[in-house]
Amino acid sequence: MKNHILIVDDLHPAFMEQAEALGFTCNYQPGMKLEEACAIIHHYDGLAIRSKFQVDKAFIDRANLRFICRAGAGMDNIDEDYALAKGIKLINAPEGNMDAVGEHAMGLLLSLMNNINRGDAEIRNGKWLREENRGHELKGKTVGIIGYGHMGSSFAKRLSGFGVLVIAYDKYKTGFSNQYAREVSMEEIVRTSDVLSLHIPLTKETSGLVDDEYLFHFKKPIFLLNTARGKVVKTQAVLNAIKQGKIIAAGLDVLEVEKFPSLAEQEWFEELRQSGKVILSPHVAGWTFESYRKISEVMARKLGELGLS
Repeated sequence: MKNHILIVDDLHPAFMEQAEALGFTCNYQPGMKLEEACAIIHHYDGLAIRSKFQVDKAFIDRANLRFICRAGAGMDNIDEDYALAKGIKLINAPEGNMDAVGEHAMGLLLSLMNNINRGDAEIRNGKWLREENRGHELKGKTVGIIGYGHMGSSFAKRLSGFGVLVIAYDKYKTGFSNQYAREVSMEEIVRTSDVLSLHIPLTKETSGLVDDEYLFHFKKPIFLLNTARGKVVKTQAVLNAIKQGKIIAAGLDVLEVEKFPSLAEQEWFEELRQSGKVILSPHVAGWTFESYRKISEVMARKLGELGLS
């Protein structure tokens, strides 16, 4: 059905309102399972999804889609190459949650450097340990950012008032130095960083990027942040580097395996759970009350710009 969009995930009503104003009809089914979507997707020329299931070759072949809207930044749950080869337009919305990610990364870093979570837990358990919770100051440090798109640049902007040197590496772009960060090589990131923050998509190239060998080459002990995708980082490698003193502490919003019970079944989970040098959050860096609306607004705006209605 022309101009009909199947929505299989929870979206802010702003998307439906603006899409309908453009002439689309929306079928909002946030509880829909993959099997149910497969059975009816051929009736729709648009799909809106967050991360509920994989939009793979088999799913795409069952459909007659003109466009897919991904409510968020990463497109790793969509077979992009195959979709594009089939002439399907792809829409995502990194502009909608870049502020949230930048702020969350900032919060993780400040908490790590000042032992805020650990100190809070100790006090609640009757311990008052001042020396053991002596913190680190950001001022004068070098912060290395891998990936200087919407998320990496948002984090760099948040760092601008802290008196740090921000350097950034991006394999897929050049000439992006600005008032917030200086473009450098990966070698300089590894040689000079005190903090490493990851803001890259999950691809065949980036999967498992941060492993034992990669961390071995860093010249200084680092604080590590990952608000990108869990499979970019080998969790056991992070735990190994903490034991070796190569990572001072890590803030992980994403993990290789997410959600229970699967997470608890991982060999490294118990060590991760007990580590006092890791802060965990449940993949919420880009998920705020504000970004919930902004993501939908960005998607609707981009849908309108495509002129598909």
